[in-house]
Amino acid sequence: MIKVLIVEDDPMVAELNKRYVESVDGFSVVGIVSNGEEAMNFCRKNEVDLIILDIYMPKVDGINFLKEIRRRFMMIDVILVTASRETQNIDAALKLGAVDYLIKPFEYERLKKALENYADRCRVLQSSKPVKQEEIDVITKVCKMHENNNLKKGLHKKTLQRIRDFVKKHHNEYLTAEIIAEDIALSKVTVRRYLEYMESIGEVEIEVEYGSVGRPSHLYKYIGE
Repeated sequence: MIKVLIVEDDPMVAELNKRYVESVDGFSVVGIVSNGEEAMNFCRKNEVDLIILDIYMPKVDGINFLKEIRRRFMMIDVILVTASRETQNIDAALKLGAVDYLIKPFEYERLKKALENYADRCRVLQSSKPVKQEEIDVITKVCKMHENNNLKKGLHKKTLQRIRDFVKKHHNEYLTAEIIAEDIALSKVTVRRYLEYMESIGEVEIEVEYGSVGRPSHLYKYIGE
């Protein structure tokens, strides 16, 4: 479970953000505080993986708080959720290691996507196996740009998304093409073509399972978009 601290001085916005965050699988809000000073005290005493951070707050604002946790080498990730559109704040946040920057008011789907991307990144970086270049491309979003520009001839984005949604939902499992095909009503051959493409861009990994008789089975596991 990814432990989230919300730093927001508006109680209604903070509560709404809490509901949004906890509606995404794998995330738990462990605290809500109203400024950077309270956030620093909370982080000293509690385990926090990710901070949802506003900029405009009393006492210690978001940018100064972010500078302080970096100065202290606190290994906590940050997503900015703020009304600030000033380029100097955006530039500072990104240079200080913010993993995303959302401008209020924002659509729920945009925050959900930011959290899902973060969860994908965590899955890749917490693996005990050596990381492939394709997996690094996934977490730095190079892979997504590559997909948009180079979707193989004969593949369709809507079909790709259907398969992606299914394997993402079952990201803790190794799946056969047959299981996926049966669930989403596509042929095994079609599903296998899309899975092979997803493996080539680093979204799934393949394991070969050898049985006592017959041909080996290919198992697919989602590792990140």
